[in-house]
Amino acid sequence: MHKFILILLFVLSLFSCGTDTDTGEFNVGSDYLALSNKVVLIDTVTVNMSTINFDSLATSSKGRILIGNYDDPVFGKVKADSYFQLSGSSYALNSVGSDTEATNYVFDSISMILKYDKYYYGDTTRVQTFNIYRLTQKVKPNKEDSQFYNNSSLAYSSESLGSISFKPRPTQKDSINIQMNKEFGEALFQKIKKREVTDFDSFTEYLKGFVLVPENSSSSNVIGFSVSSSKVRLYYSKYQSDNEDASNVLDFSILDTSKQFNSISLDKTGTVLQNLPISSSNLSSTLTNNQGFIQSGTGVACRIDFPNIKQFKNISTNGAIVDAELILKPVNNSYSDKYPLADSLTVYVGDNLNRISGTLVNSAGSSVYGKLSQKSDEFNENIGYSIPIGAFLQKEMLKQSDSRSALILTLPGISKSVNRLVLADQKHLNNKIQLKIYYISY
Repeated sequence: MHKFILILLFVLSLFSCGTDTDTGEFNVGSDYLALSNKVVLIDTVTVNMSTINFDSLATSSKGRILIGNYDDPVFGKVKADSYFQLSGSSYALNSVGSDTEATNYVFDSISMILKYDKYYYGDTTRVQTFNIYRLTQKVKPNKEDSQFYNNSSLAYSSESLGSISFKPRPTQKDSINIQMNKEFGEALFQKIKKREVTDFDSFTEYLKGFVLVPENSSSSNVIGFSVSSSKVRLYYSKYQSDNEDASNVLDFSILDTSKQFNSISLDKTGTVLQNLPISSSNLSSTLTNNQGFIQSGTGVACRIDFPNIKQFKNISTNGAIVDAELILKPVNNSYSDKYPLADSLTVYVGDNLNRISGTLVNSAGSSVYGKLSQKSDEFNENIGYSIPIGAFLQKEMLKQSDSRSALILTLPGISKSVNRLVLADQKHLNNKIQLKIYYISY
């Protein structure tokens, strides 16, 4: 540690006797700094990387049905089931004014219509298969916060009410249509026809909800569908009607978004993450091939620590960190068209137990994000996420207590997607972290 301080003092002294035209000169544009003040660039500070796993992520009320699974070559087996409760705008057959008139209607068919919301992850050229199951447990969220989480689940029947095998076309088609079990549809129709189901309470007492579950043998992709536009549609018509186009429908939709959630799991067996500890601990990048990991949906996040930042107080009696840039680079060959890089990183501040205190902010109090640069170059050296962290490091340097805060990195849409990212640490052979700190002595 003493060697570290002496090096910084030596670097600082190189600029202390220069002129205003020295290459070490840096005008930070602050009123209280004279142009003759010297700013030195320090880029040899230790940065530690590790991987953490949040206890749970709230996945209800996110507006997306997430369904599918795939085998990730780095993270393991990813699986997303979606649970939801339905309700109808009406629970009566069309223009039924009497029991006699109701007998004129007959059941035709029932189907689930899922509208793409354009989100997908994995290989959409491969077939995905999933089934529809009927819930046997009411959709009641957590009493404390009215939420469901990525590790939540509800009991359901083992009998499939509908199945589909398809190649997803989320950017080319509008929706998919799954034909459902006729016996199930007929039974629901008769409940409504006989007025045994007349309102939301009697409907949900009879039909608690559904869960969409991908088949284990299908490992290819995860697809997003719109909560607001997806529905179950029941078709019925008049008995022996001459009009073939006289079919009527009853639609049942997800009107209460808090009663829809995605259960997202990750089987890490056999991967470098299989020993990922509980949420209050972390797995050092030195134990994971000098890499840190992020995955939405499953709660995997990357932690960045700056163990020596408080030593900057010893450089000068009057000094400050006026700016700093952290550049994090994805590991070569860890991303592709199938596993694309996100455009940005969400950055939080956490304590030693990985408890989040808030998002990273700049000196003006505005949230700060990691922005992806994808400038073309032969060896991908310019591809990386840049995060301005000057205000954060200055605050850490001036702390009077022994506590230290860290940066916790996630991807956007952490609760409604399964995107992932592999980052290189400071000792990685390629794609090393870069930290540039601009320090001024005045």
